[in-house]
Amino acid sequence: METPDIATEHTGIAAQDWDTASADPQYRAAVVDLLGALAYGELAAFERLAEDAKLAPTLGDKAELAKMASAEFHHFEQLRNRLTAIDAEPTASMEPFAQALDDFHRQTAPSDWLEGLVKAYVGDSIASDFYREVAARLDSDTRALVLAVLDDTGHGNFAVEKVRAAIEADPRVGGRLALWARRLMGEALSQAQRVVAERDALSTMLVGGVAGGFDLAAVGEMFSRITKAHTKRMAALGLAA
Repeated sequence: METPDIATEHTGIAAQDWDTASADPQYRAAVVDLLGALAYGELAAFERLAEDAKLAPTLGDKAELAKMASAEFHHFEQLRNRLTAIDAEPTASMEPFAQALDDFHRQTAPSDWLEGLVKAYVGDSIASDFYREVAARLDSDTRALVLAVLDDTGHGNFAVEKVRAAIEADPRVGGRLALWARRLMGEALSQAQRVVAERDALSTMLVGGVAGGFDLAAVGEMFSRITKAHTKRMAALGLAA
């Protein structure tokens, strides 16, 4: 799976561990927000993959999606446990993000098996790219957890194989799925901006209000890298960006 190129040299908060960095209450609040958003995203991914399994055309495909759903739930458990360990109530931490994510999934409900695969590959990857970008600015302990739960569950290669085979069998499928993927890109970016805008601690961290955050130029560069990675994924699927 293609991911943006992100600098690995760590300075400021990114060079600190959680115990040191969390002495700043604003930074701590931003991390709780971030972990809460991620945790709900993983829980929603588990639910969605379990639903998508019902659309699977073969028993083997159904089993593969069930395996991926299980991996997503394990990621959720890791995040929930971390929130508890830093004295943040998991449900309360996730609650502010539930509506935005639920709205996104409702607005982008796939109509068939192939649209579901493209959504998981394109939509989830955009979110993962965003969180990886943010992770580069986090303390070492939080960064390690975030990167661990963003590990590909195998959906990327699975989706590419199935979508490319479907396009080869019927080239007309490609045009429909390309339009669908473009819609997903727009909806995913809008949803990410909405989530950040509604959470003061998180938005302040992202635009440099907390030491080590992004400045406005860096925000633009970040979204440029995310868009570039999206274009590569579309090519991998055999679709035009």
